[in-house]
Amino acid sequence: MEYSILLKQYAPAMSEKEVDAFVGKARNSALKNQNTDVYKLCYSAIDLTTLTETDSVASVSTFVKKAVEFGKEYPSIPNVATICVFPSFVDTVGLGVEGTDIGITSVAGGFPASQTFLEVKMLEVAMAVENGADEIDIVINVGEMIQGEYDQMANEVEMLRKEAGEGTVFKVIIESGALKTPELIRRASLLSMLAGADFVKTSTGKIPVAATPEAAVVMCMAIRDYYSQTGRKVGFKAAGGVRTAEEAVLFYTIVEMILGKEWLTPSLFRIGASSLANNLISAIEGKSIKYF
Repeated sequence: MEYSILLKQYAPAMSEKEVDAFVGKARNSALKNQNTDVYKLCYSAIDLTTLTETDSVASVSTFVKKAVEFGKEYPSIPNVATICVFPSFVDTVGLGVEGTDIGITSVAGGFPASQTFLEVKMLEVAMAVENGADEIDIVINVGEMIQGEYDQMANEVEMLRKEAGEGTVFKVIIESGALKTPELIRRASLLSMLAGADFVKTSTGKIPVAATPEAAVVMCMAIRDYYSQTGRKVGFKAAGGVRTAEEAVLFYTIVEMILGKEWLTPSLFRIGASSLANNLISAIEGKSIKYF
């Protein structure tokens, strides 16, 4: 499909100056959202993540058990949305979360660089779903995006979307820190949505520049404009470097300002995080807690 033609239906991105001005307003508005209710919503929107070279069946099992038992220790705080792992640990998570409302997210498709054969990406996505993944996070081919090979990039996303299947939540990481400019970030977001993304996600967390409020503004504007043209709601996920409760609330506020409160639910708003969980629990409880 010639996706690049579809981009002509959308206006250009905001300028960097306009984006910076919007972020400034969001920082001021975020102050009113630094409260327990918002912290709890942000916690419930977490894809609790372990994606390290030291992961093992034993470590992932312990990680999952801790997440599952959280509800017993803190019954007033809604639990995380999903647990996010490498594809080889999907069945491990499945065994641990059985009987709970916690979903299973698997990165796939050559995560984090997306630099392998398309057939390998397709097989990895399919195997992750077959093993029990409820949600799949893939990465666009960033090199193709930077080189302007929009149709090739988007058609690959479409093929991986089909491999995941319609019953699977499909999140597309645009690696905003590598794209850098508002225009490329906007185009990557729009192309991903046009190709079937259920969520657009900022980052893998594996390069120096991860989730930024500036990228969030551009991406949420793209989601808003896509919705106005198609009527299809696409979610936003911030991931990579979101560590403090204040940072989580800033992303919450950006979504609130651009997309409205109807987007502030785990079905349309997520945060990929590990250390953030402890900081949100601490903010909710009013004392330093290291649960994970």
